[in-house]
Amino acid sequence: MIQKIAVLDFGSQYTQVIARRIRECCVYSEIMPYGTKASELKKQGVVGIILSGGPASVLARNSPRPDPKIFDMGVPVLGICYGLQLMGKMLGGEIVSSKQREYGFGRLSFKAGSLLLKGIDSPAQVWNSHGDRIEKLPAGFKAVGVTENSAYALIEDSKRRFYGMQFHPEVVHTPCGMDIIRNFLFGICGCKADWKMSDYVERSVAAIREKVGDKKVILGLSGGVDSSVAAALIHKAIGNQLTCVFVDNGLLRKDERVKVERLFRDNFKIRMKTVRAERLFLSKLKGVKDPERKRKIIGKTFIQVFDKAVKSIGKVDFLAQGTLYPDVIESVSIAGNPASLIKSHHNVGGLPKKMKLKLLEPLRELFKDEVRALGAELGLSKEVLWRHPFPGPGLGVRVVGEIKKSYLDILREADAILMEEMYSSGLYYNLWQAFGVFLPVKTVGVMGDERTYDNVIALRVVESQDAMTADWAHVPHELLAKISNRIINEVKGVNRVVLDISSKPPATIEWE
Repeated sequence: MIQKIAVLDFGSQYTQVIARRIRECCVYSEIMPYGTKASELKKQGVVGIILSGGPASVLARNSPRPDPKIFDMGVPVLGICYGLQLMGKMLGGEIVSSKQREYGFGRLSFKAGSLLLKGIDSPAQVWNSHGDRIEKLPAGFKAVGVTENSAYALIEDSKRRFYGMQFHPEVVHTPCGMDIIRNFLFGICGCKADWKMSDYVERSVAAIREKVGDKKVILGLSGGVDSSVAAALIHKAIGNQLTCVFVDNGLLRKDERVKVERLFRDNFKIRMKTVRAERLFLSKLKGVKDPERKRKIIGKTFIQVFDKAVKSIGKVDFLAQGTLYPDVIESVSIAGNPASLIKSHHNVGGLPKKMKLKLLEPLRELFKDEVRALGAELGLSKEVLWRHPFPGPGLGVRVVGEIKKSYLDILREADAILMEEMYSSGLYYNLWQAFGVFLPVKTVGVMGDERTYDNVIALRVVESQDAMTADWAHVPHELLAKISNRIINEVKGVNRVVLDISSKPPATIEWE
């Protein structure tokens, strides 16, 4: 049995990042509901437990709690932010609402001696995001690290191997965070770095075969990384039982349909059917401005189109999707999980309650960089694997507000210029994502000595590792000037180009 670290999810937007960081260390991690019983954790052979952060306060009457028996299992436990406060309260400590909320960068000071901090120099930069704090430690604990506003920023009971920290080691804003996580995994839990992507391929192929049996599967192929890797993985498992359906919904980038058809029919030899449904999608979206409504409409229409496609293919039982971990966490609502809703995703939102097809989502445990590693293991090309992410709703969430065909056509041309220059400059493969956004405003300009009153295109260019956090890319000014000049001169209807310099958080990568 592969060693497993259980991450109990209390609703933090960074829960999946914790799991991802563990896997970067070649240790298998799995996110589980916060109420998972200790008996189930034992049954699965868990060798360590991490209590995630979350939006709730442990002082609230109905705040989420884990099974108290996890503290009697004899395995190491690490509490992060809300997880620290939970552990402190459940083991007899005292938690109070802090007068001075810590959010953003902090300075962690400590003395040598804790296994959790082995190899790390004091002081260290950390990232905080909390409102409550520990006032009194539980019996057996001691403070091993402090920040400007917390005397108990890092605590431990080394005898029972219980550890807690008020900050987030999983985010890139905590430079020593990976060292802390490695210390917990290898120095405290005794893990071995024995989990590889080849193991995931073998496990997933077996799981797909078991779930699907001799039934048929259709997959919505977009040509992006997620759907392409999902197609390759499922095809490896069940071969011609899979049919890929490409839907031209009118929300695609320039020449998208032609490129996808050529790539998958000629190179991958996968069964493929193209459905042209631009008129249907645009008619459903007419007059709709709210981004959540747009996503739900696109998702619902997508399923309707698939239902119709099934009739021409024959009997099909499963709908496959390239749903990833970030899609899942950002789509969870308070009703089903302690996480706060950020936005729903095409792959996990807008699905009818009585869908005719069962869902097959073989990538929903993975982050984007893991998906690329999986694709490489499956033999896919760099062209496919390192293509920038493209949202399920397509340009529908890159045209801010109401969607019109004229807006889409303008955005397609502007975005094509941006992509061409990113490739020509050699920057494309060094970036996480680059795309244009159509803004529903007009501004005054002067072109050829004449006054213009035309549209605005925003450029969004970001660097990231897993899409959970991101920073705007510092593209050379000369390149930005060239892109702006080309868009304004070559795309009719645009007289202004602006640059988005927001990071995630607080902004999201996509505008809608």
